[in-house]
Amino acid sequence: MSQRELKEAFVSNLNGTSLGEVALGSFLAPLCFINRGLVWILYYMGTGGIPLPFPWISHFFLDFSMIIAPLVLSCTMLSDILHWVIVGLALVSVAVQCCVYHAKGNRAAMRPQTATTKSFLQSHVQSGRVPMVTVFRVLVNVKTAISILAVDFNVFPRRYAKTELYGTGVMDFGVGAYIFANALVSPEARGKTIIGSKMNHIAKQLMTVWPLVALGLGRLASLKMTGYHEHVTEYGVHWNFFFTLAIVRVVASLLLALFPVSYSWIFAVLLGGLYQLALETTGLKSFMIHNNDRTVDFLHANKEGLFSVVGYIAIYMAGVQIGLYLMKPRTLVRDYFRVIRNFLLGSAVLYGGLFLCQATVEPVSRRLANLSFCLWTVAQCTFFLACLALDSAPPSAPRSHSRTANAFVQLLPPPLVLIRERRMHSPFANENEGRREELSLND
Repeated sequence: MSQRELKEAFVSNLNGTSLGEVALGSFLAPLCFINRGLVWILYYMGTGGIPLPFPWISHFFLDFSMIIAPLVLSCTMLSDILHWVIVGLALVSVAVQCCVYHAKGNRAAMRPQTATTKSFLQSHVQSGRVPMVTVFRVLVNVKTAISILAVDFNVFPRRYAKTELYGTGVMDFGVGAYIFANALVSPEARGKTIIGSKMNHIAKQLMTVWPLVALGLGRLASLKMTGYHEHVTEYGVHWNFFFTLAIVRVVASLLLALFPVSYSWIFAVLLGGLYQLALETTGLKSFMIHNNDRTVDFLHANKEGLFSVVGYIAIYMAGVQIGLYLMKPRTLVRDYFRVIRNFLLGSAVLYGGLFLCQATVEPVSRRLANLSFCLWTVAQCTFFLACLALDSAPPSAPRSHSRTANAFVQLLPPPLVLIRERRMHSPFANENEGRREELSLND
């Protein structure tokens, strides 16, 4: 076999991992953020609020060591003991919390626990943003970058890579999560009204996706010119995820311009259900699975990418509905705990639907973007958001004016989150280019 065929075989015919392992990974990032916050509290309590020298460098180093490094190690060298990594991080959180508690000593009289809890829940939120959405989008980008750069190396577990037909790989979830993350902050989810006619709005949306089309064409050209190995069963011969992102954005904007945004969940259910019905009752599924007719025409060459768009639109519409719910103004901390409760309940219901769908219809398939894949993506995203919400609830107006409390509030969000948030306008571009350059140097 040639070097290219060996590389294609390395990322082909994979079956993924379990639903439980993917869900288990949802606890990793929140624990990292909690540990980072507790370490800063402990530092400021121990030093009396003396700032670190070279603040940005110091913050960057701590953020990288406590947030990025655990994410990298957990999906590479420590992937086989992921559960112990999470247990270890949880124990670190408890230990640091105990240190913080003992460091406080008897500086101030402790209020009764019930009164403290009631006061906290009735505290007013200072921030007008929704931190969990920002952190969710940043983490999706960071984990995407890690996976894209690592997938071609042995240190990255094969069960985390994209599956061939059926299965639940971490990278399979990443594809759906990226669509979902974009939907959370779409203009429709943020409640922006259409200015001018609907046709002008649709035309404007067509113009806004040209960077994605350009990136897709650039990736296509670079792959063909460099001879980089291609896994054609992912999207097809000419198609790639940039084109999918562009089509999803335009079609979803068209639907949401014609119908009320509050009905987007109905479109998500209808699209997912009708698409699955078409897969089961027509020859569409066998057409998409058959892999020996790529040279017939453009449709046959790119059938996975073209038809799976329907499933991704369903995920996007569900994301818009959840984004609309998240963007509602909330003034009390109690309101955010209701959001967490509702997300956990919604995730449980969606997982129940997923298990039923897998038992009666077919397993999860990213390649088909079937109903099971849509249910899994939305269920896992809502569960992940609930986990992040426990850590990144908006800071309330502090009743104590202590230097420690105020310093801790000012430390959020981490600098790495701010940096990555500003670079999310170029999805996958840097990671894909870096991956090709690194592999070309190794050839």
